[in-house]
Amino acid sequence: MLIRSRAPLRLGLAGGGTDVSPYCDEFGGAILNATIDYYAYAALEPLETNTIEFVSADQNESVSYPAQAVLQNDGHLDLFKAVYNHVVRNFNGGKPLSLRMSTRVDVPAGSGLGSSSTLVVAMLAAYVEWLNLPLGDYELAHMAFVIERVEAGLQGGKQDQYAAAFGGFNFMEFGQNGRVLVNPLRVKDWVVSELEASLLLYYTGNSRTSADIIEEQSRNVRDRNSLALEAMHSVKGEAFRMKECLLRGDFHRLHEVMRSSWESKKRMASQITNEHIERLYASALSAGAHCARISGAGGGGFMIFLTDPIHKDKVADALRANHDGGMAYGCHFTVGGVQAWRVP
Repeated sequence: MLIRSRAPLRLGLAGGGTDVSPYCDEFGGAILNATIDYYAYAALEPLETNTIEFVSADQNESVSYPAQAVLQNDGHLDLFKAVYNHVVRNFNGGKPLSLRMSTRVDVPAGSGLGSSSTLVVAMLAAYVEWLNLPLGDYELAHMAFVIERVEAGLQGGKQDQYAAAFGGFNFMEFGQNGRVLVNPLRVKDWVVSELEASLLLYYTGNSRTSADIIEEQSRNVRDRNSLALEAMHSVKGEAFRMKECLLRGDFHRLHEVMRSSWESKKRMASQITNEHIERLYASALSAGAHCARISGAGGGGFMIFLTDPIHKDKVADALRANHDGGMAYGCHFTVGGVQAWRVP
């Protein structure tokens, strides 16, 4: 028996960063995101060899251990171990499991599309299918958050896990005591089609770690940095405005909101933008793009551009002319979230 799963990556359209503690705990966060047809995949194969094997195909890394109840971190695929340890402790009575878990992700690590959190959701979904666990989307997303942020100690927010679990266009609210509310949006088909036609993803070629940016952002809240706090309040407000633009199909205002949101986001932490990102941004706008922003914490990874579909190639050429190490992507939005199935 083989169990496969996949979970969609997401684009952060507005509100990014307000799902990170302590901001969301004190002021409440709001995020608008949408999942796209790039995925994190997992394949779980039960073994009878009393071994545990982890394989990351896209990272070209694999490890093997004797079956045991708790796997210790050793710097090799430790996120796989965190998921395994949580499942064994909470759902298998502390008894070891014997399995091979293999994964791959459609985009490079540090992309700003929520790849690590989405991978955790995909791996968890495979365990859920194998062990027949009665977990809904909220429970699965919360568990993925606890594994990654609390037990593994990785910096970040909450939106990625919920986007991967639910899928589609969602307006998410984050409050005190870990409260999360996911509001699926009924975006008209023509609006989705126009977005897909207008959207250009550009990978800057700079895989980055978001931990430093997120730590600075959190520190700015704790220290009551007035400039950063004002920026976060603005970013949150722009998530509400972006929701209205999408539901009404008001693209002119949507472009204005995205431009304003990007200017606000840059004030949240010093490393969110840099000279390279600003140069790409300026070259795209000169070539006809309406607006742009970084997806994710910032510093690198994927940039999102909205442009007239007729001029999309012109914008892509301008980006490549300013940075020959990058790559332009198209994408489509997805409706469903994480899936898991059995292969006989």
